[in-house]
Amino acid sequence: MSLQDLPYEPPTVSQLQDFLMADRRPTGHINQVWPNLYIGNEVAARDKSNLHSLGITHVVNAAHGPSTPPPKCCYYVNTGPRFYRDINVDYYGVEADDVTEFILSPFFYPTARYIRSALAKGGRVLVHCLMGVSRSATLVLAFLMITEGLTLREAVAAVKLHRDIFPNPGFLQQLRILDMSLEGEKRRR
Repeated sequence: MSLQDLPYEPPTVSQLQDFLMADRRPTGHINQVWPNLYIGNEVAARDKSNLHSLGITHVVNAAHGPSTPPPKCCYYVNTGPRFYRDINVDYYGVEADDVTEFILSPFFYPTARYIRSALAKGGRVLVHCLMGVSRSATLVLAFLMITEGLTLREAVAAVKLHRDIFPNPGFLQQLRILDMSLEGEKRRR
């Protein structure tokens, strides 16, 4: 049996957390983490002047709120297509809570397709949530794994070079499952 015959095993959630905690550096409200792909927080998402100057053409809001918000705050950023209409930005909203139990994985492929399409048209994409650390980072990591063929470890390392991120443990586990699935597809080819 060779090493290629062994099943792929992504890093554990604990190993990922240790890697994310190591060598942390402060980051700003918005950072380019891949060519023409940015991660940001609510401040960046609401700064239309800066978005325009950066040439942002598409916004993915990973903290898009429901049309009728619940009585208690759930950390949504309520922007939308109307908010960006004066700077001609295409908007894509994902209603995601930043809690360990939230299942974000059903959004991985549709969001990756949206980002890939925007970049293929020469666009510049901001993916944001409230803090720009967990939900938005998770969607960008999934994009890099799905469309760029990076492993979870490679995607985390690539993004971490440019922005301090820290997806919650539930999201990291969902990314591990995606990583194993994508690796299985590679092996079958």
